[in-house]
Amino acid sequence: MSAIGPALATASALAVGGTACGSMLPERARPGAVGACTAGVGAAGLAAGVAALGGQRWSASLPDLLPLAGVHLAVDALSGLFVAVSGGVIVAAAVYGIGYTRHGLTQRGVQAALPLFAWTLVMVPAGASVSTFLVLWELMAASSLLLVVAEHRRRSSVREAGVWYAVMTHLGLVALLAALALFAARAGGETFAALRAGAGGMSPAVRGTVFVLALAAFGSKAGAVPLHAWLPRAHPEAPSNVSALMSAAMVNLGAYGVIRTGFDLLGGGPRWWGLLTVALGAVTAVYGIVQAAVATDLKRLLAYSTSENLGLVLVGVGAALLFDAGGHDELAALALAAALLHVVNHAAFKALLFCAAGSVLHATGTRDLDALGGLRPRMPVTTALFAVGALGAIALPPGNGFVSEWLLLQALIHGLAAPGVTTAVLLPVAIAAIALSAGLAAAAFVKALGVGFFARPRSTAAARAAESPRTMLAGMGLCAAACAGLALLPGALADGLGRAVSATGTDSRRIIVGGELDLQLAGLTGRLAPLWIAVALAAAGAAVLLVVRARARAPRRTDAPLWDCGAGAPTARMEYTATSFAEPLQRVFDDVLAPEQDVDVTPVRESAYLVERVRYQRRVPDRIEHRLYTPVLRSLARAGRAARRLADGSVHRYLGYGFASLVVLLLALAVTR
Repeated sequence: MSAIGPALATASALAVGGTACGSMLPERARPGAVGACTAGVGAAGLAAGVAALGGQRWSASLPDLLPLAGVHLAVDALSGLFVAVSGGVIVAAAVYGIGYTRHGLTQRGVQAALPLFAWTLVMVPAGASVSTFLVLWELMAASSLLLVVAEHRRRSSVREAGVWYAVMTHLGLVALLAALALFAARAGGETFAALRAGAGGMSPAVRGTVFVLALAAFGSKAGAVPLHAWLPRAHPEAPSNVSALMSAAMVNLGAYGVIRTGFDLLGGGPRWWGLLTVALGAVTAVYGIVQAAVATDLKRLLAYSTSENLGLVLVGVGAALLFDAGGHDELAALALAAALLHVVNHAAFKALLFCAAGSVLHATGTRDLDALGGLRPRMPVTTALFAVGALGAIALPPGNGFVSEWLLLQALIHGLAAPGVTTAVLLPVAIAAIALSAGLAAAAFVKALGVGFFARPRSTAAARAAESPRTMLAGMGLCAAACAGLALLPGALADGLGRAVSATGTDSRRIIVGGELDLQLAGLTGRLAPLWIAVALAAAGAAVLLVVRARARAPRRTDAPLWDCGAGAPTARMEYTATSFAEPLQRVFDDVLAPEQDVDVTPVRESAYLVERVRYQRRVPDRIEHRLYTPVLRSLARAGRAARRLADGSVHRYLGYGFASLVVLLLALAVTR
């Protein structure tokens, strides 16, 4: 008997029990009990996903659970990969959340909704019909919204973030509902099996409409530009364990939806599907990392980094669609495998980074990098773990993000020989976008690590910071262990990735071969041994360290201290801040960022020529949000104010409205006859 069904049933039971514990147990007992239930949900999901990646398949139909349509569930290797990723992130975030909640956040709504949110993250990839998938998708959105606004009484920005998230996620739901309803109507059934069977008989226009609507809906969940506006607002304001779940697990389901719809249900499509997805992903990656490089809010920086990494995943998915349409099966399989591997890698290092940012927030009470510094000696474990996550995010060896981005570049470089003028132009641009995003990611995380952890403390809170509780460190340790394993032994996932790619119908052959110690591309020129690269780097680092220590032991002659120009010892005010560190990048991308500056000069009361204080502020707003959404919101506000004039409380006017409506309705009926 397959282990998937019992594992998902166990996850469901634990989610129900954890939700009940969140509102019934005493305040002190609640974090541990709910954390244990949430971790159990994650462990069950991880077991089910690993079983699916191992070759097991599972399906179930419950016709009486939902009215009219019933519930249809199915898990194959593709959905199993996302179930496993979600389960692993849930386990780490649940362990971390016990200490985070017990020592800081104690909102009852968080305790009640966390197991339910975790359960939906595991169950969404298992949905095998339109109605089942939409119900699970909406449950995920509603429970995550409750978690985002859990701290709304502490900061007004939380309420604003909740409004943005609610609006954007439900606009995405409207697009998803339209896409799947149109698909089901033309296919003649609402189960995924019926959609697969009916996709071939639909016209190219209908297929293209379904794909574009699905790409918009799932892209909004993945933080794709310009539908990303909710992400840098909601992720920073949510509790840090929830931020880890949203950024490392929930956004991945947007990529899952694009892959499931484009490859499996629709069976692939014309070249413009892939070109559109590649362009969307490249723009998202570059724009997201540019915003991250100039951000001074640590969690906002990580949120924009999430947008960048999901953009890279979309580049891989789009390249796979493009190669599949051109008949290049090996390249399509390689690009899709790279995208799926980056989903796994991003989940590991982003969960670690958000948890580490939560530890900093817990210890200092601030997310502002300009007010941090000096955390390395005060929080050594958190600093080391944040460095592990940052190494994965900048895609340099021996970080785990390096392997998946290397595979993605291999697919794009080998695809340059594919025919087509548009392909010949777009693929080099995509390669350049990946290289640019990697460079800017290095700048962003060097800034975060250097200014936030290694510099001198720039505030009293940073100077008094203390290490996080053991449960928080344990949760981060699980993520760090996953990062290390993925970085050193990525070949262990080759079989699972091959099965996940085959589940999409792209290619049944194994594209990544070799042992656990190296990766080799079947039929292509490309080979990588991450473990040996790490060993070589460690040996080089050890040699440099020995040389430095040997020179430090040599006797030195110090007759007098060096002249310091009378300035004295350096202080925190003499160091680079996050704002000053990003100043060169702001100048380079000035047309994209369009930063806003404000200089407030306060003169001395007795004289207009003497200055008492000068206050300088520089803010980098989200330009797409400012240019696209702000005018729309202003128009809606004007329309709302105009509509208020129609409801002035006059009964005679309301009777007139009713009479006019009745006349219009009668005229419409007369015309239709």
